[in-house]
This record gives sequence, structure tokens and C-alpha cells, in this order.
Amino acid sequence: MILFIPAAMMLVIGWLIRFKKVTWLVSGYNTSSKKKKEEYDPEKLCRNVGNFVFVLAGVLALTAAARVLTGESEAAALIGFVVLIVVTLVGIIWLNTGDRLKKQP
Repeated sequence: MILFIPAAMMLVIGWLIRFKKVTWLVSGYNTSSKKKKEEYDPEKLCRNVGNFVFVLAGVLALTAAARVLTGESEAAALIGFVVLIVVTLVGIIWLNTGDRLKKQP
């Protein structure tokens, strides 16, 4: 049951980034120079990073639900952990390639 807490926290963080445009929660962007920040579109950044955090929250919630439904199964935890790692890696690579978050000329 305690595994739902990180999922809820991720939902709140995703909501803050996606809908409230709290860019200081985005690692790397918050410490960039003003010149570097000007290269990025804050709307795209918040939309994409917020959606990514929502997906991570969903994976955490599904893992927690699977653990509860299977009686705290270690297999459910392991599968959830592997899925979380894969989704995180794919998401980070997707966000950081193709200049998706930069302003278009």
C-alpha cells in the first residue's frame, strides 16, 4: 500500500510541471544560463516533461496495484522495476534527441 505514495508524488510533480509551468522542477533547465534557456520553448518543455512524469507515475501506480492484487508478490515488484527502468531510459533518450524541446526558427 505504501507504494502508492511515490506514484501520488509523481502525479503532483507532473501536474505542477505540465499545467502550472513550474520549470524549476526540470533538472538541468533550472540551472542553465539565461542564454541556454532562450534556446528552449517552455511550453514544449513543460508539456513533454510533464507527460513523461505522468507516465512514470502510471508505471509506479500499476506496479503498486499489481503488488496489492498478487499479495505482495516479488515477481510483480521485479517486473514493475524493469518496466520502470525501460520507460525511464526510453523517455530520457526521446526527450534529449531530435531537438523536440527547442524553439523552432
